[in-house]
Amino acid sequence: MTTTTLTISDAQRRQYQDEGYFLLDRVIPEPELEFLRAECSELIRQLEAEMDRQGTDELNLSRRNSRYFVFLPFKERPQLGNFIFSDLLKEICRATIGDTAYLFWEQFVVKGTDKKGAEFGWHQDSGYVDGPHKPYVNAWIPLDDVDEANGTISILPFSRAGTREKVEHKPVPGSNDRVGYFGPDPGIPAVMKAGSIAVFSSLSFHRSGANSTTKMRRAYSLQYSPEIIYEPDGSLKGLDVPFLKEGNRVR
Repeated sequence: MTTTTLTISDAQRRQYQDEGYFLLDRVIPEPELEFLRAECSELIRQLEAEMDRQGTDELNLSRRNSRYFVFLPFKERPQLGNFIFSDLLKEICRATIGDTAYLFWEQFVVKGTDKKGAEFGWHQDSGYVDGPHKPYVNAWIPLDDVDEANGTISILPFSRAGTREKVEHKPVPGSNDRVGYFGPDPGIPAVMKAGSIAVFSSLSFHRSGANSTTKMRRAYSLQYSPEIIYEPDGSLKGLDVPFLKEGNRVR
C-alpha cells in the first residue's frame, strides 16, 4: 500500500506549537480508507463474537452497540503497518514531534447507535500516562464523515484551555475514564470528511459526544512519541516500535 505524501505548511506547524492541533482535509486516498474500514469492521466482528462466546454485552471498555475499542490491532494484523509507517504519517511526525518517533499506541474507536456511555469528557492523552514523558502526537482519523451529531471530537486550543502543561485528571466514577478540564468552553468541533486527520498534542484537551445518528461512527487513532514511555515502576507503557530516526524511516 502506498499512501499519499503531503506538505505540512508553516502555518500548520505554528498552529500545532501555539494551539496544540491542526486539521488535514481528506489526505487519505479512497483505497487506503477502504482498507482501514475493512480492518475495523473485521475487528469489531471478532470483538462481538468474543462477547457472544462469553455471554456478555461488555468486554473491557467495549459495550455492544454503544462503543467499541480495539486496542493495538497492529500486533495481530501486521498489514496495518503499511499505513502506520507510511510517508503520510512520517510527515505528520516530523512536523510535530521531530525527527525521532516511536509508535506508542494505536486503536480503533467506534461509536455505536446506542448512546448510553458513549460520551468522553475533557481529557489530555497525557492524563492517562502516569510516568514522566515528553508530549506525543495523536493522528485521529475519521473513517466516516464526522460532525457533532455522530460524536466527533472537540479540541480545546492551548490559548483557551489556559495551559499547555499536563494537569491532574480525576477518575470518572463507574468507569476507567479520566477528566482534566471542568470549564465552560465547548471547544472547537472537528467537522471533517472521512479520510481527514485531526493532529493534536497529547497535552491538548479534547472530548467527544454521543452518536445520535443511525449509523456507526468509526475512527482510527495513531499515537507517536519522541521517546519510549515507561510506567512509574519502569515497565513499558504502550508500544516502543521504532518509526523514525534522524528524520528517516527505520521501518
